[in-house]
Amino acid sequence: MKTFKLLILGFLLLHSYGVSAAKSLVSELKIFEPYLGTWQADFPVAGGKPAMQDVSHWERALNGTAVRTLHSINEGMYGGESLIFWDKSKQKVVFFYFTTAGFYTQGTMEVQDDGSFVAYEDVAGNQDGITQVKSTSRFVDGQMEVSTQYLKHGTWTHPEKRRYTRSSKAVKFH
Repeated sequence: MKTFKLLILGFLLLHSYGVSAAKSLVSELKIFEPYLGTWQADFPVAGGKPAMQDVSHWERALNGTAVRTLHSINEGMYGGESLIFWDKSKQKVVFFYFTTAGFYTQGTMEVQDDGSFVAYEDVAGNQDGITQVKSTSRFVDGQMEVSTQYLKHGTWTHPEKRRYTRSSKAVKFH
């Protein structure tokens, strides 16, 4: 009976270690751990325009070697999915982002000394003339702050700033 109890205890310890170890990200992606979970932001819009809300979900993927993000604007009006991972050959964090609008981006991310990260994206097939995107994200006081600029028809737009808070909403696609 004592041996059986020790076996059960050992199994439980190994199982709990395996579960907690399995939930971590590889060291190159640790910067993203505070972002894991679901977020929402209400975009500032001009008077008379419909409200715009982005719901974003970040999760550990591929045994912690990648981060998967899903997001939808206005419950599926537009959305996308990304895979973020460490590219050993480039020695950089890279990502691919696929959209419901039929275009995709690929890019790199640079982690800054203050813990923020800057994403640089090349856009293929955007119908609005956007060919590049630059965004800076930081985790501040339990919230995610994002500032985004677009290279549209050869000119950079003014930064659009959003603040994401934790959410219980779901990402939706039509």
